[in-house]
Amino acid sequence: MLRLIILVAAASAGLASPFFSQPFDLTTRADSLTSSCSTTGSASCHNTSSVSNLCCFESPGGLLLQTQFWDTNPSTGPSDKWTIHGLWPDNCDGTFEQNCDPSRAYTNIASLLSSGGASDTLSFMQTNWVDINGQNEQFWAHEWSTHGTCMSTLHTSCIPSGSVRGTEAVAFFQTVVKLYKTLPTFDWLAGQGIRPSTTQTFTLATLTSALKTASGGFTPALDCSSGALNQISWYFNLRGSIIDGTFVPINAPKAGSCPSSGIRYPPKSGSGTPTTPPSNPGGLPARATIHAIKSGSQIGGLLSLGTWSTQTLATFTLTGTASSFTMTSSKGNCGVSGGSFSCGSGVNPTTFSAVTSGSDLLLASGGSTAWGSDGTPSGSTVFTVFTGSSHSQDYTLTIVGA
Repeated sequence: MLRLIILVAAASAGLASPFFSQPFDLTTRADSLTSSCSTTGSASCHNTSSVSNLCCFESPGGLLLQTQFWDTNPSTGPSDKWTIHGLWPDNCDGTFEQNCDPSRAYTNIASLLSSGGASDTLSFMQTNWVDINGQNEQFWAHEWSTHGTCMSTLHTSCIPSGSVRGTEAVAFFQTVVKLYKTLPTFDWLAGQGIRPSTTQTFTLATLTSALKTASGGFTPALDCSSGALNQISWYFNLRGSIIDGTFVPINAPKAGSCPSSGIRYPPKSGSGTPTTPPSNPGGLPARATIHAIKSGSQIGGLLSLGTWSTQTLATFTLTGTASSFTMTSSKGNCGVSGGSFSCGSGVNPTTFSAVTSGSDLLLASGGSTAWGSDGTPSGSTVFTVFTGSSHSQDYTLTIVGA
């Protein structure tokens, strides 16, 4: 089920203090779309009179939250990065609107970005804006339709005449990615000596103080799940348009859900301590991701159902030795039937082996390390994995400890 966490902002907050670093100006984007809006006027939520041009003034949702996840069960995204949740336009009084324009609830976001000249943004999202259940497309579409359609500066009337349908959504995703890149939560915590740990706990004051120091003077809201860090919200007001305006950082108007002490910051798979992945006898990792290697280059790998994809890879459990082991994913047993590889609750487990090739550990079925598919994955498109080399796309599968 697609996860939705709503964090309601409290009453309006003041602008960044003099100790804050400079506002985050996104006008340096290389994209062709511009708003022609000034970034020198009042910031959102700080106007003293009514504003009529809402193409250049974000309202009523002028309290903007850039939200990030720290997912560990299962792990999503890189082990040394918090991942993107979204960008939410809360109203200045702490209320919020949702799903403001069903006619613009676009789907197939990957295709929208690719055709809109934002392939670099899409590539970044496929690693850093990922759904905990692997449903990236649904996650992205949800964030746009629920929150993006409520942004006044992204209304279709604010987009240049003649723009293709969905241009404003492309701008939304580009801006979220650009803003997220200015907020390296993991690095900021690590720079203050706070790293994921299987044993250490932290006080809320320690965490918020570290983030305030590292970010240049502003305090985010931290949310916890079962006593463990799960989400962070960085707050902003905006001068100009979502497309290319200046984000002005502010202190979170209210605290998140974390307790005052005993907060856990558990490592994702492959991060924190222990640093050496657990292994079976003979050096076979107990947990691994499976990467596809074609012509010497990695092109994605396997998802939890056993399909070939360029989305966030699944973590598999390997049981046995390098010469004879079984595999399971979060979906169930993995096996080969009729030459087709799959994983699921109704799959009969197959015995696999691992073949050393240079520094790589290759997955083998029936002694063969040859695998193939009928196409190359891209975006949300995935392909069935077959044994042998009788299909149009041939590759090997490497076992990488997690």
